[in-house]
Amino acid sequence: MELEDIVSKYPPRQIMLIPIAIIALAFISLGVTYLSTGSPVQLGIEFTGGTLVTVPATESQDAVTAKFAGYPLVDIRNIGSRYMIQFGPMSDEDYTALAKLVNSQYASAEIRYMGPIYSKELQAQAMKYLPISFLLMAIVVFVVFREPMVSLLVVVSAIADILTAAASMNITGVKLSLGTVAALLMLIGYSVDTDILLSMRVLKRKGTVEEKIIGAMGTGFMMTATTIAAVFSLIVVSNLLYLVIPSFTRMDIIADISTVLIFGLAADVFNTWITNAQGLRWYMNRTKKAVRGQRR
Repeated sequence: MELEDIVSKYPPRQIMLIPIAIIALAFISLGVTYLSTGSPVQLGIEFTGGTLVTVPATESQDAVTAKFAGYPLVDIRNIGSRYMIQFGPMSDEDYTALAKLVNSQYASAEIRYMGPIYSKELQAQAMKYLPISFLLMAIVVFVVFREPMVSLLVVVSAIADILTAAASMNITGVKLSLGTVAALLMLIGYSVDTDILLSMRVLKRKGTVEEKIIGAMGTGFMMTATTIAAVFSLIVVSNLLYLVIPSFTRMDIIADISTVLIFGLAADVFNTWITNAQGLRWYMNRTKKAVRGQRR
């Protein structure tokens, strides 16, 4: 199927059923996680606090899991020649008992307690000011284009990207951490860039709406392809390099960031070139109006 068919052959409402279905699935994933954990995504140790233990990998992962079953074990990862074990919050008595058990079982173990970097109050403030940031984003886009619908479509597309990326974290087991927060923020910026590119082409250039969307797609797909290639390289290096070179260890933070980015970039393709593009197509063909001095 050619781009012309995707853009102009089918009615906008029919094409937009695809991203709407994806967003609905993302809401379901986030809702299920919220009901089970109290948060739409699983929180990492930076948000919950806990204890991080690193021990030599002298036995199977199942054996290590069974050994620490009496403690709030959150995650255990093989990082080459060692296991990195994460425990959730626990009492002082349990922490002391855990430290004694680890030191008695392993000669070169490392134990590190981490308090939550993001306090409950800070998390509540973030949730409070996040809608304000999207509102300010919409105002800035409106000032540039003078079209309320354009502002709304840009914000909706950015929100849809974040929802899809967050839902992918639940599916892949990636937790919210300092790294993945940075990845989500990068996705917001990237989403706005591609949406501005599309809006600028549609509103500023001459020709039919469909022709201008197809022209913007060429540039947009090239941008996305190069970005996905870079992120895919990160996935290979962080997940597979240690299998080839024994001296390397799995880079968990890079792996988590690249996983969030690859899903977010895939979502941006749908939300920019289907949700936003078809929304603009519907709006421009419906109004039949001059836009910033250009008559159709």
